[in-house]
Amino acid sequence: AMEFLYFRQLSGGLPSLDLRFAGFTPDEGMAWLTALGRRGSEIILVWHYLTFDLLFPALLSLTLVGLILAAGRRLKNFRALSAQLQSLFALVLVLPYTLTDYAQNIAVARMLSDFLSANPDSLSFASALIVIKFALLAIPVTVIAVFHLAAQKQR
Repeated sequence: AMEFLYFRQLSGGLPSLDLRFAGFTPDEGMAWLTALGRRGSEIILVWHYLTFDLLFPALLSLTLVGLILAAGRRLKNFRALSAQLQSLFALVLVLPYTLTDYAQNIAVARMLSDFLSANPDSLSFASALIVIKFALLAIPVTVIAVFHLAAQKQR
């Protein structure tokens, strides 16, 4: 909500880098940083990256793990696995997303806090992390959907 109600005003209507599922070019990233200016960068750094984005990846990851376990336990073969193996399975699916999301947050926060660190290489790296983050997020979401559908079919 903050993105649409406030952050876009700070950047002249440009969407945050986090919301660009397909990534962005270095020029697009630099345009966003330039449009924010120092004041806008500080506001987004504090209100987005140092608050919301510290908690959100962990909370989403815990939710995904819980949903994988809940959906999986509706399946006979998954229930046959030990609780430790079930948890390990869920963690292996979710942890890559979590780590990539935090790495992407650090990359963007660094550019927001130190404009001089924003160069084509760092912007391309941040863009790649954003694309990878969303691709990795699709994996546990897909597994949850498949487990749910398989459980309905078993009935």
